[in-house]
Amino acid sequence: MNINIAVFSFNGFQENTYILSDELSNCVIIDPGCYERHEQAELAEFIESNGLKPLALLSTHAHIDHILGNSFVKRTYDLDYYLHREDLTTLHSVVNYAHVYGFHGYEPSPEPTHFLNHGDKLVFGGIELDVFFTPGHAPGHVVFYNAENKFVINGDVLFNGSFGRVDLPGGDIEILKKSIHEIMFQLPEDTIVHCGHGPATTIGKEKRSNYILNF
Repeated sequence: MNINIAVFSFNGFQENTYILSDELSNCVIIDPGCYERHEQAELAEFIESNGLKPLALLSTHAHIDHILGNSFVKRTYDLDYYLHREDLTTLHSVVNYAHVYGFHGYEPSPEPTHFLNHGDKLVFGGIELDVFFTPGHAPGHVVFYNAENKFVINGDVLFNGSFGRVDLPGGDIEILKKSIHEIMFQLPEDTIVHCGHGPATTIGKEKRSNYILNF
């Protein structure tokens, strides 16, 4: 089934939030970074105007920029929340430093209702996603892959020409390199990589020119 991908750039980190929807108007929300009220309104208006039915809230990982809208999404749509168990500490730590980044009104994220594991196949209506564990940027980082539509929602593992930072708690360059070479670079080269920040790219392009190749 064809899957539509809508992307929104939210908060001061210009984080990419994704809404995936199928032909029956089912949708999932991935990494909602909507913090300001106008950002939350933009997300809700898109869902309402397109007649979408949210079925789940998914996180690639739990760094602050990717979960600022978790509470809003949970409160508005009462969705089950999916996160890898290894990122629970990351999730819980956000409340301790949100004010440092100026997010004084941060509402703590809800607790996960489901823990993701490598190899899981998630099915929400016509939306099918394979879960791959890709730590290195964050200890519980995962990506969501759809082979039929040739895309991966990859959070902060790969960027166009670059890769996720490893200087935050739980980051590790050697682990990230392993995730990229053993997971990401094993995907078909025509796979579109939808990143957590900046423009999309392809696996083929990154296998040839990504900065990670210098490490």
